[in-house]
Amino acid sequence: MRTSLLRRLATVATALGLSSAGLLGAGAAPAQAALGDCPSGYFCAWKTDNGSGTMYKTNASVATLGTWDNTFRSVMNRTNKFACLYDDANHGLDGGIGVMDPNPSGTEWGGPGSNSVSSVKFVPTERECAMDPYPEWYAAQAPKAGGFGDLNGDRTSDVLVRDMAGRLWFLPGDGSGKLIGAGGWNVMNLLTRHGDLSGDGREDVIARETVSGKLWLYPATSTGVLGARKLIGSGGWNVMNSVTAFGDLSGDGRSDVLAVEKSTGKLWLYPGTSTGTLGARTLLGSGGWNSMNALTAPGDMNGDGKADLIAREASTGKLWLYPGRTNGFGARTLMGTGWNAMASLLAVGDHNGDGRNDLSATTSSTYVSPQHRGAGALVMYAGTGTGTLGAGSLETDTWWHLNGAF
Repeated sequence: MRTSLLRRLATVATALGLSSAGLLGAGAAPAQAALGDCPSGYFCAWKTDNGSGTMYKTNASVATLGTWDNTFRSVMNRTNKFACLYDDANHGLDGGIGVMDPNPSGTEWGGPGSNSVSSVKFVPTERECAMDPYPEWYAAQAPKAGGFGDLNGDRTSDVLVRDMAGRLWFLPGDGSGKLIGAGGWNVMNLLTRHGDLSGDGREDVIARETVSGKLWLYPATSTGVLGARKLIGSGGWNVMNSVTAFGDLSGDGRSDVLAVEKSTGKLWLYPGTSTGTLGARTLLGSGGWNSMNALTAPGDMNGDGKADLIAREASTGKLWLYPGRTNGFGARTLMGTGWNAMASLLAVGDHNGDGRNDLSATTSSTYVSPQHRGAGALVMYAGTGTGTLGAGSLETDTWWHLNGAF
């Protein structure tokens, strides 16, 4: 079946927002023999519009195509990776880039829309056709060590990112990325961090397993790598709409977890224990919390020394601050409006190095500002220390085609 899987990126700039390709006309259906000639695990190309005639095939990236340069008219990708088709040799980014999804079954084919392909590369995620597998993250050094959001203790806010291939990346704040999970993280349908449940002085990561509903604790290390996981919830956590690693709310010096129940909208507190597990839950909110479509724990936003909660209201896009109190929250205050234009919220402490916790957000397709339109950008909102946020500042537009950041 001919498909519009192949997309073109006219320049590196437009690589930040993929557009649909103008494919060749449908033409005659390719002969079944021609389709069948493309072996499993290979990328194949033909010089004709209908996938017939002499066939080119490769299962490895190719920097120059030799006699096949600028001749592809029909293509099929039977590998398990994305096929990047470059107008330039050596996978150059000055010209256009076509992207074809993996289709090991060989049921789909397309055409680059021109005879301009000069090199081919295979990558695990679509974004790697034009950039690194992880986004840019730059953070200033905080005034003191051990700050909220610092995983490795270097006084810089860190970020963990999961890509679409299920790999986990550690971003230390200098623009680089380190692979800390080679794959398999897509079996988790929730990832959250903040607070030290394991008692080693570093922030930990909590993950919920999709199939079983089990809750796992992954302790952080001084290198940003995660240690051996520990089961902290034997099952049943899929009844929760959200699970948020919060920090210390109960006032006992141990980190706690918040969860919103799907069926009731109740907000529950699960206190951390001295053994790195969770204690008996207590009710914080009797209902209505399902009206929020994003919860994040930003640490202390209003300067009272207690961890706070930020929540986005689904129906209005309003952003609310719930100030932390011992075993609960005080009266909420409005932080902003229009936040439904954001795909996700990211709270990792002091981003700009002024000693106050900040809030960042990734944009959705509905986002519009003078600096950026659409998905894929990271916007930072500086915390004032009084429970409000400064104006948004566009940090980078490399945050697209990811599967979560925290």
